[in-house]
Amino acid sequence: MQTCEAQPLDPVFLQLGPLSVYWYGLIIATGAFLGLWIATRETERLGLKKDYMVDIVVFAIPAAILCARLYYVIFEWERYAGGPLWKVFAVWEGGIAIHGALIGSVLTAYIYTKVKGISFWMMADIAAPSIILGQAIGRWGNFMNQEAHGGPVSQAFYENFMQYLPAFINQQMCIDGTVYHPTFLYESVWNIIGFALLLVLRHRFNPRRGEVFLSYVIWYSVGRFFVEGLRTDSLYLFGDIRMAQFISIVLVIGSAVLIYYRRKSGMADKYYNGKKVK
Repeated sequence: MQTCEAQPLDPVFLQLGPLSVYWYGLIIATGAFLGLWIATRETERLGLKKDYMVDIVVFAIPAAILCARLYYVIFEWERYAGGPLWKVFAVWEGGIAIHGALIGSVLTAYIYTKVKGISFWMMADIAAPSIILGQAIGRWGNFMNQEAHGGPVSQAFYENFMQYLPAFINQQMCIDGTVYHPTFLYESVWNIIGFALLLVLRHRFNPRRGEVFLSYVIWYSVGRFFVEGLRTDSLYLFGDIRMAQFISIVLVIGSAVLIYYRRKSGMADKYYNGKKVK
């Protein structure tokens, strides 16, 4: 175990009287707005109204927050059972899960596209690179809060890897005199690589409808499976089975099967490059 001494970064970006603007919220918002900008440009490139994507985001954000919280509360019910009901909704006290947010977002997008009569898979493909980019940026919010980190690192790991990281990362990963795995960094780098690969898939190859989104699900889930094994704040399904790892396996297998099935059944016969898909 590597010991250390460091002063953590101030999680408050700006103090306006009694109002505190936290780095966490600012970073999350930055990722969301950048992702939306990229998605609306792609929406217009494919001949759709950019308002479609804006509307989906407006509806999806509250649904994502609600589902992320409910997902967390369900698997941490012992912490809330018997306590005041308002604690269940106290998001500001911490406790949300990305898989819950994705469930809420996808369901919202599905309902919206059905109401508007546009392709869900097409909108999902447009959004996929933006989602993973937003996740990559958002992990730095966890960094500022010194949360979602892994367990203590060994001295050998620190000397062979972490000492070569920027000093501010090592200092922020010094918590109560111990250096912890910067799992936020591992996942952020993995997601940035995934963002680049999804753009290459979308613009250099000829993906069928739905395959950019399903490729995102596979890529993110593989990375999350390994990163989750290092984290100390996991939600557990039962025993030592981590919920995020279980869900990741299900999503990888399910997405791969869905890609195969949609191709064999002719459900994914429309391409994006070469001709416009409505």
